[in-house]
Amino acid sequence: MSVRTRNVFVLGLDERNRELLHDLPHLAAYRFHPLLSKEELTEDAEVPLRRLMEKAERKLQDFDGPIDAIVGYWDFPVSSMVPILSERYGLHSAPLEAVVKCEHKYWSRLEQQKATDAHPPFGLVDLDDPAPPPGIAFPMWLKPVKSMSSELAFRVTDEKEFAEAAEEIRKGIGGIGEAFDDVLSLLDLPPEIEAAGGQACLAEQEVSGHEITVEGYCSGGTPHVYGVIDSLLYPGTSSFLRYEYPSQVPDEVAARVTDIAERVVRQVGLCDSTFNIEYFWDPERDRIDIVEINPRLSQSHAPLFEYVDGVPNHQCMVSLALGEDPRLPHRQGPYGIAGKWFLRRFSDGYVRRSPGPEDIERVRREVPGAIVDVVAEKGVRLSELPMQDSYSYELAAVYLGAEDEADLKEKYRRCVELLPFEFDESDGSDGSDGSEGSEGSEGSEGSDE
Repeated sequence: MSVRTRNVFVLGLDERNRELLHDLPHLAAYRFHPLLSKEELTEDAEVPLRRLMEKAERKLQDFDGPIDAIVGYWDFPVSSMVPILSERYGLHSAPLEAVVKCEHKYWSRLEQQKATDAHPPFGLVDLDDPAPPPGIAFPMWLKPVKSMSSELAFRVTDEKEFAEAAEEIRKGIGGIGEAFDDVLSLLDLPPEIEAAGGQACLAEQEVSGHEITVEGYCSGGTPHVYGVIDSLLYPGTSSFLRYEYPSQVPDEVAARVTDIAERVVRQVGLCDSTFNIEYFWDPERDRIDIVEINPRLSQSHAPLFEYVDGVPNHQCMVSLALGEDPRLPHRQGPYGIAGKWFLRRFSDGYVRRSPGPEDIERVRREVPGAIVDVVAEKGVRLSELPMQDSYSYELAAVYLGAEDEADLKEKYRRCVELLPFEFDESDGSDGSDGSEGSEGSEGSEGSDE
């Protein structure tokens, strides 16, 4: 008796993740269908949630066949669209309320403090009359209760920087905040969250240390952690240099962050879902603080699991959406260590030259197994790129597997040599020839922590 191939709809399916999904075991059992493109989901600065929902529903209604699962690995609005659509079609998914408890930064902190003290002091900021909340000292971070990729997140060290950051957030918070308010309207909210809404601002005491991320899933009400990843920063900045798997932290620290993850996942009621939770571990104080909880897998980590364990963690996402218990292999991949490197520039510029297909092909030939995703294409100004952090611009992402950390760093160094970027201060539209300020290839600076 043959088993029917199941139809899995993927919100924001792009080529990189299509390849990862096609690397899953038992691929013949699934047929993956794109449900809105990444471009459709990100083309507007303001998130048109209602329009996106209508387009997704029309596509699902027009499909001639059974719909077995709806999945996504992007941040908002995808993270909220998946449970809303899944509920309407009677499919497996995390409850919308649990997802929003994770994504609303203030609500998330309120839930965290019910399960653990591993979080920084926090408080709301009135953007109409901004002032630091009581009990929170400088330096602190100001951020909207909902944002993407660290947009509108500012580290402030005094009253002047606080006021400037609050004004920037006030001007830009509606782009995502209005759509997030639409999602909140679907829930029966506690009074303090209803009062805050989706366009509030949160202040948090700065925490620091070694950044760690726990990847896991919750099935049948039981959380499972399957990986701990290190997040390493460019020296002296808050911008990521690379993600590295498996983590090099002591086993005792890995056990503690695993225990905290399991407690907070139960507290927020997240089930039938993947998750990743980011932490700071301060070795000097032996202090652990949660940075944030994401009710989805990290697609940035997926190739790392494939390099080291043999299968991308998309396996968990698809299995849960089909009502199955995920089964991931462990340490069955071809490499002992893996990393995702972020090639960055820390000042604005016009991209005069970026790596082309022939450059990327040369990287693949000289560094077998390397994956390169160019973010800053020729002809764009870096400050116009979407989903950048507040302090740097991502030029490209480079995924690598290696024998050990030394081999990983050497492979990245060679990749940077093979990826030509050149920048100008001007694009020539002001009458100049655009040649001033060209800096040639960039990226080796800061590539070793």
